[in-house]
Amino acid sequence: MSVALPIAILLSSLIPALASFFLAQESHMWRNLLSLGGAVIKLGLVVAMLLAVAQGAAYEVQLNLAPGLHLLLRIDALSLLFMSLSAVLWLLTTIYAIAYFGTKAELSRFFGFFSLCVAATTGLAMAGSLISFFVFFEMLTLSTWPLVVHKQDDRSLAAGRRYLAYALPGSVALLVAIVWLESVTGPVLFTDPPDLSAVDPVSLRGIFVLFVAGLGVKAALVPLHGWLPGAMAAPAPVSALLHAVAVVKAGAFGVVRVVYDVFGLITVQDLGLGTPLAVAASVTILWGSLRAMQQEEIKTRLAYSTVSQVSYIILGAAVAGPFATIGGLAHLVHQGLMKITLFFCAGIYDERAGAKRIDALNGMGARMPVTSICFSLGALGMIGLPPMAGFVSKVYLGIGALQAGENWVLAVLAASTLLNAAYFLPILYRLWFLPAADIARGDERSPMLVIPAVITALASLAVGVFAASPLSPLGWASLIVAREYAP
Repeated sequence: MSVALPIAILLSSLIPALASFFLAQESHMWRNLLSLGGAVIKLGLVVAMLLAVAQGAAYEVQLNLAPGLHLLLRIDALSLLFMSLSAVLWLLTTIYAIAYFGTKAELSRFFGFFSLCVAATTGLAMAGSLISFFVFFEMLTLSTWPLVVHKQDDRSLAAGRRYLAYALPGSVALLVAIVWLESVTGPVLFTDPPDLSAVDPVSLRGIFVLFVAGLGVKAALVPLHGWLPGAMAAPAPVSALLHAVAVVKAGAFGVVRVVYDVFGLITVQDLGLGTPLAVAASVTILWGSLRAMQQEEIKTRLAYSTVSQVSYIILGAAVAGPFATIGGLAHLVHQGLMKITLFFCAGIYDERAGAKRIDALNGMGARMPVTSICFSLGALGMIGLPPMAGFVSKVYLGIGALQAGENWVLAVLAASTLLNAAYFLPILYRLWFLPAADIARGDERSPMLVIPAVITALASLAVGVFAASPLSPLGWASLIVAREYAP
């Protein structure tokens, strides 16, 4: 079972992906059953592995693709944190996408690449070596580009070109870093950190910078974030997937792997790289929030919010305090739940009320109360209002910064919270306190669109209220730090 389960969980999304490409466009029922069936199977496998890994079980398999090229799939507590988020949100986003698109054309291609994207994310989470990580990292790039350009209009195609213009140089930087490091140390396995004593400090710093640059494109670190707002030309289900599960989380997850499982936190600190990485994350947190305040389109404001919020994960990895690491890892899940809620709601406002701009949301709370409550919960969580998930993340990041003697991080968190309030509260004011425009419309007669948003909104509240539970994201992050990253 330790060999079969990693393969099974990868195939649960890979088989629906490949099968969808060969289905006729009118085969809506079979396509939907494939996608939903794969998502349910993946979620069941992940739950089973969560219970087993919590008790100390391990899952590992090596796939020989070619002479000298091996894919190592390994499931540990950290990979399961990411995979759990992916499994839950893939199922909910699939339900949402089926309702969002209905029976529109080109859906076989869409759901094929949609499932392929999830397969790449799953493989990336399970990657047990740098080469395995890189293979799935590139698979993710190639599977998300068709989703970004799905509409095939001028705006979507321009967004796709911009995405590749950022992603491909980032991939080159990542590959150079891997080749440079492994040319000295040999193959790097996450379970067996390499001996870096043979690499001079200047080279190590150069390799680390290349890693952060390559991964920072997908993590949307400033100034490598320019592709993300443009990618909002994609349909709402794609935006939800990109921001909550796939691309930006892959970059942040990769930075965590590099800091803890390739270099090691002690080496990062000895080389003087922790504080510069924390500063880069802090600049991104503040810049993303400032840019979000200037946006008038709902999805674009949410996109810049993602630029800001994802860097909390990197900030947690860069600050040496154990609580900061726990807060950053927990935020990987917390941000995903809150942000997918917001994008689900943005898609509902667009699809059911034609509201793309923030000024079109006036009075929407009265006409679409369920959607507006869900949006409000997601926004309040992003601000950090207790007891929402975002509050828990920020408290742990702050305590971790004090543990590490990085007191300046508290000012960053405080400023970020104020900026979060500055760009979310005006939206909530429009939803609940301004009268509706005369031409305003909107309804919630499509329950399959609304139910996923309700589930993720309630989940973003529940993971804050029940943060003390050992199976909460915070509890699982604490297990990861105690088991794998304890000093």
